[in-house]
Amino acid sequence: MGIAKLVGENLKAARQAKGLTQAQIAAELHKYQSDYSEYETGKVQLDYEKIVFLCKRLDISPNDLFGFE
Repeated sequence: MGIAKLVGENLKAARQAKGLTQAQIAAELHKYQSDYSEYETGKVQLDYEKIVFLCKRLDISPNDLFGFE
């Protein structure tokens, strides 16, 4: 599995654990839901600023996001 796909799956799991929708997170990122969806499917890679924002917002560490133990 590619890193973008793994990150996307971890991002989706963290978002769902918080009870948030893609639309809610997308709005906070000033994105369309369809654009945000591409992060969770691994079609588009996150930039550093989005990684930091999403980790803080979803209360996860970058290690959680990237699947490191």
